[in-house]
Amino acid sequence: MIISLARIIMLTWFALALIAWTVDLDSNQINLEQIFAAPSLNSLYGLLGYDELGRSLVLRLIDGAGVSLFVALSTVTLSAVIGTFIGALAGYIGGRTDRTISRVIDIFLAFPGLLLAIALAGMLGPGLSNVVIALSIMGWVGYARLMRNQVLSIRSRDHVSSALALGRDSLSIIRLHIIPLALAPVWIEVSYGIAGAIIAEAGLSFLGLGVQPPQASWGNMIREGVRYLLVAPHAVLAPGIALSLVVLSANVLGDAMRDKLDVKFQRQR
Repeated sequence: MIISLARIIMLTWFALALIAWTVDLDSNQINLEQIFAAPSLNSLYGLLGYDELGRSLVLRLIDGAGVSLFVALSTVTLSAVIGTFIGALAGYIGGRTDRTISRVIDIFLAFPGLLLAIALAGMLGPGLSNVVIALSIMGWVGYARLMRNQVLSIRSRDHVSSALALGRDSLSIIRLHIIPLALAPVWIEVSYGIAGAIIAEAGLSFLGLGVQPPQASWGNMIREGVRYLLVAPHAVLAPGIALSLVVLSANVLGDAMRDKLDVKFQRQR
């Protein structure tokens, strides 16, 4: 039941993001007559109420869904590709290369992730593309460490030794014979990475280091609504609940995927 509900929420998020990408919603249209208007069933635009400028929270929530999905997919894709390649290279080659990459990973892991993202976003400046770059620089290390550990257990298997005996080069062995076998835990990390990227983007936007107004983001919507929390709590509740539901659903589906791929868990069932 919970997993099905999580899937519905994630599909709804994807659908809203696609609408935001393909339809000009004009979510910045100001309507002074609707300033802080409460949620109403009289119209679709007023279903979640209006903000301090009379902008429809429904439209801004949809635009925010598009931003969050873009950041999540871009960040996770860049982080996973870079981290997987670097981790596989370190685990397969070993020696000085492995030690150097491991030290770099340890240095990144020594800093709190969100704090490092805040520092990077502060240096790069606010903006959607800079948020993706900052989160990708922060996120690749988890995939690299995970892939390195997987490769260390795979590189000594018979099929890898056979490929070496047949004269395969290292990159081909990594790409064709090692990475495909080590991707299962990476997919689990990706599901958690999506939730982490959404939270991080919202946090940076809330601090003013991410997506800038008037462009809608769930983080800056919460930031703008906090100032009027006692007057119009719906301006905070709408993006806050949406953010919580999507992150929770991503984590639930990540747990379900982990349990499905865990051989020991399946045997216990």
